[in-house]
Amino acid sequence: MSVAWSAMADALLELEMELRQLQLWSQQAPERWQLESEAPFCVDTLAFEQWLQWVFIPQLIGLLERGETLPGECRIEPMGEEAFAHLGRRRGGLLAALGKVDRCAAMLAAAPA
Repeated sequence: MSVAWSAMADALLELEMELRQLQLWSQQAPERWQLESEAPFCVDTLAFEQWLQWVFIPQLIGLLERGETLPGECRIEPMGEEAFAHLGRRRGGLLAALGKVDRCAAMLAAAPA
């Protein structure tokens, strides 16, 4: 596993920890139909934190575990800024974690195959 892959795994763990700390991590999985949305971030069926937990993080972990190439840059921090605006200053660590995921994805996307 490369340093960039390891950094991405760490960033995803940090993101999960931030979501848990802010009590945005759910014990209840969404309904299957909610996960099948074709809208970006499943905005029509899930809250952003649900999408992170039930779609984004598992998909990236799966790619890491299989040693597959990431689809490219993520750019999820801007969505997080908007989705978590209601948290005010409490969202700082969460936005930092999203930014770290974005930077790791950009490093992996730019790395030679």
